[in-house]
Amino acid sequence: MTTIDEFPQARTCPFAPPPAYARIREEDPVAQVRLPDGRPAWVVSRHEDVRTVLNDRRFSADRGHPSFPQLVLGAAVTGAPDEEPVLLSMDAPEHPVARRAVLGDFTLRRTEGLRPRVQEIVDERIDAVLAGPRPADLVEELSLPVPSLVICELLGAPYSAHTFFQEQSTALIARTTPPEERAAAGAALSGYLGDLIAEKEADPPDDLLGRQIRLLRDQGSYRRSALAGLGILLLVAGHETTANMISLSTVAFLRAPEQLASIRADPTRTPAAVEEMLRYFTILDAATARLCVEDVEIGGRLIRAGEGVLALTYAANRDPRVFDDPDELDIERGGRHHVAFGFGPHQCLGQNLARMELQIVFDTLFRRIPTLALAVDVDELPFKDDATIFGLHRLPVTW
Repeated sequence: MTTIDEFPQARTCPFAPPPAYARIREEDPVAQVRLPDGRPAWVVSRHEDVRTVLNDRRFSADRGHPSFPQLVLGAAVTGAPDEEPVLLSMDAPEHPVARRAVLGDFTLRRTEGLRPRVQEIVDERIDAVLAGPRPADLVEELSLPVPSLVICELLGAPYSAHTFFQEQSTALIARTTPPEERAAAGAALSGYLGDLIAEKEADPPDDLLGRQIRLLRDQGSYRRSALAGLGILLLVAGHETTANMISLSTVAFLRAPEQLASIRADPTRTPAAVEEMLRYFTILDAATARLCVEDVEIGGRLIRAGEGVLALTYAANRDPRVFDDPDELDIERGGRHHVAFGFGPHQCLGQNLARMELQIVFDTLFRRIPTLALAVDVDELPFKDDATIFGLHRLPVTW
């Protein structure tokens, strides 16, 4: 049986999974790894097995459990035992109830209602890029501001707080952040959102937080601290993931001019291109850790209750049993059966919004700046090897 002594594994190439992923997927698809705290855990790496783990209630998402497999020391989502659990860390029967309460804000219909405003935000940011100096940092000027503005509007938070949000979320997702600093960042966000929610309680406005206040009050389950926890989750997940996908996909498009030409000539191909970029990069593996709560056999291995399991979505999204030539970027692939958004009951709540933002950014950016080019070689780009969400710290571009 294969054992990997150091986990998580770093991406030695920004456009490929860690080399060990392919090896274990083909030779030992249910292998063991050693976590940063020294404990062992299982990893599953084939597409079929990953989907099984993520869709089976015998695998718990409770990150507050002392046996839960943590990839980052001190990164338990729930913190102290008396703190409110967040959606990402809930199991049935609490999880489906909590998810349904907020799902209405992320339906395809409601998301499409935001399209004009998202388009306006993207155009405003590209105006700023064109009016500024060259080279420009696309991370600072476009990738981060677009999803930050969108999530702030969705939550009803002032965009003036975006720098504070960014600083705290960066501390939360960096693997190198000391546990006490990570806890302080979480507390700062919780305090800010708690105060913001308190201001909305007297007359809840028509934004996500206001609608949640009214809905949960009607259900008799309103708790400010729980809503603040949801706000933190949506804030971090809602801008960090999309921002990094914008940056990485821009680089990928610029490295594949024939595929970029395809969506320029026919924007109806952009949705499929978005799916391929999501599969190709799979920027977040950490959200798919689980704790086995009953003995289960997966891929011929017996996983016992109390053992940790990591479902490697990046390995699954490069599984040749499911995707032809999986290491090649092919925007014609049309593979929506990828697991970049997870799978099962915890599948990403905001995936409709993320897809729409990415489609609008790609169509608008390459239409309005047709001569966009990297200002440095790819090997000079500062990729986020130190974060739980892969991406870019900076992206210098010119035109």
